[in-house]
Amino acid sequence: MEELVECVPNFSEGRDQITIAAIERAIKAVNGVYLLHTDSGVAANRTVYTFVGSAEAVIEAAFQGAKVAAEMIDMEYHGGEHPRMGALDVCPFVPISGISKKQLIPMVEKFGKRLNEELGIPVFFYEDSAKKKERRNLANHRSGGYEQLEERMKKSWKADIGKEFNPTTGGTVCGVRDFLLAFNMNLTTKSVAVGKEIAYSLRESGWPKSKSKNAMAKRALRLKAVKSIAWHISDFDKVQVSVNLIDYHTTPLWKVFESCKMLAEESGTEVSGAELIGLVTLEAILDCGKHFNKDANATEAELVQSAIETLGLDELAPFDPQKRILEYRMKSI
Repeated sequence: MEELVECVPNFSEGRDQITIAAIERAIKAVNGVYLLHTDSGVAANRTVYTFVGSAEAVIEAAFQGAKVAAEMIDMEYHGGEHPRMGALDVCPFVPISGISKKQLIPMVEKFGKRLNEELGIPVFFYEDSAKKKERRNLANHRSGGYEQLEERMKKSWKADIGKEFNPTTGGTVCGVRDFLLAFNMNLTTKSVAVGKEIAYSLRESGWPKSKSKNAMAKRALRLKAVKSIAWHISDFDKVQVSVNLIDYHTTPLWKVFESCKMLAEESGTEVSGAELIGLVTLEAILDCGKHFNKDANATEAELVQSAIETLGLDELAPFDPQKRILEYRMKSI
């Protein structure tokens, strides 16, 4: 079986097209790497690149992208809606075929060491690469954001590699993980507070203790493998409930969507549509299609279309399954 690894680095730049294009060129320049998708957000001030190849090739491409980011992004002047702690904020590696997590983890550790030695970036490991249980969760690394990273590194949250805070690059979280779905649901309300209430009620960690007396906190669903926040995205003038679905086998995408719709209705608003960031697996989309389309004789194409229409994936921009479903996109490389 051919060795194939997916890399989905998130860079803290979504506005400067020169920088976005320079990082893209650096990734594409590595032999054996195939860039599948680039997704930028102005309000989030963030760009997510999705590329695949052999482990060695994608790790090299990730480093070359990080090198450009270290030269062109200055975190001292960065601002955006999305939580972040560095220029190359998070860099996950996902084994797809021909290589195991166990084999990939030491390769990613060498990548982290190189980031620190050559670019001066403090590195933190998460998910399957985490050295301690409390470091698996990306949110724990990002707590306080870039603004509090220097102080945290001195006290409670030392880097796994590197002792010095880098004010220009900030820090990078990297590691080996399973496939993740980044899924944003659009609300008709303009209230970010309402969006946050829904997000708190969806996520596995539940409501913050400081807000636990809120009436809605008692109805928290606490969906397994779901992380959720809410924000206003000026790009579309939408309040979004933004979800990272860590394991769509544990909690299906359709359940996240229907749960959000139910909570929205209880809060006097509606879900008007949604967007997926990066690529989605065919399995996850077909699972939605089968849930929404009860026709036992429906074709694969019909099930995919049912998922797109019911989730409202084309509300903000056209959703082309040939470009956005991983298996279909892979056929073109």
